[in-house]
Amino acid sequence: MSKRTWQPKRKKRMRVHGFLKRMSTPGGRNIIKARRAKGRKALTVSTGTK
Repeated sequence: MSKRTWQPKRKKRMRVHGFLKRMSTPGGRNIIKARRAKGRKALTVSTGTK
């Protein structure tokens, strides 16, 4: 049987989907802006409750 596709790694997750990564591109900043406007509790995987 093969391995499952989801092999969680915290560091990888933060580097790919984290706040700093989002803020580093214009498109990412738009995502943060949209999520703030919608009232999201967690803006990215690195923010909010753990």
